[in-house]
Amino acid sequence: MKTIVVVMGVSGSGKSTVASLLAERLGCAFQDGDDLHPRENVEKMSRGTPLTDADRLPWLQAIARHIDGWRERGEAGVVTCSALKRLYRDIVVGERRDVALIYLKGSQALIHGRLAARTSHFMPLGLLDSQFATLQEPAEDERPIVVDIGPEPSQIVREIARRLAERC
Repeated sequence: MKTIVVVMGVSGSGKSTVASLLAERLGCAFQDGDDLHPRENVEKMSRGTPLTDADRLPWLQAIARHIDGWRERGEAGVVTCSALKRLYRDIVVGERRDVALIYLKGSQALIHGRLAARTSHFMPLGLLDSQFATLQEPAEDERPIVVDIGPEPSQIVREIARRLAERC
């Protein structure tokens, strides 16, 4: 069975870094979900305006189509998606039992510090509060692998790989 993984968490939790390292470790494709955002969404967030559920829907559907493409071709892959609400995860993961959900969990203070130091991303620091306000942590029935973001990315990736292997 080919592993398909969705790496979720608020902006600044390390999704892109961890997911790209995980894809490298697993020897599979990597897709940064942010690259699938419609241009209008990126512009809106760049202005400091939170996205609405309606704004997010085409983006979430694009990620789901990307995942389904991997599944149809029998390929493995790792994709990032903030997936802050259960509703969003239902679109991206849903009933796809072959897709693993990784939740990168960290404190607001830790993530605030990371975002404050970041200069190369369209997501402004001012939207972090709205991300945490929106966040609905994954429920047990979603079968998430919850990982603390405190350790170095390489340690986080080793932990995720170990826990994915336990599932097989």
